[in-house]
This record gives sequence, C-alpha cells and structure tokens, in this order.
Amino acid sequence: MNRIERRPADAGEAKVEYLDGDFRIVRPGAFVRCAVTGQAIPLEELRYWSVDCQEAYATPAASMARESERR
Repeated sequence: MNRIERRPADAGEAKVEYLDGDFRIVRPGAFVRCAVTGQAIPLEELRYWSVDCQEAYATPAASMARESERR
C-alpha cells in the first residue's frame, strides 16, 4: 500500500495480494488476519507476509512457524 493510497472508513477485513516488498489491496478494509494466529493486523502495521503462500503474519515468529510447517 502506498502512502498516497487512502484506506476507506470500512472497518472490515481487506483482501490483499502480497507482492515482493509491497502489497496491493484487492478489496478495501482495515485489516488482514494472521495465517498462523488469526490475529487481526491493521494494514498500517502489516510487515510480514509470504508471496508464495499469499499469507500475512502478525510477527516474525509466526512467519517462522509457518515456514517450519512447510518444510
């Protein structure tokens, strides 16, 4: 999400396409869910995701847990 893109007032879950180093909002919303913990992640705080799995992660530990499961 670019800084110039404005998030709508919709407080629902967003649908996001995860790209290398960035993401694109497919359906507007305020948050995405962590694929491991189910925790809501505000789009402004989204830092960890997998391009291959198209999943978001709340923390680096959640990302590593998913990577361990994939192996």
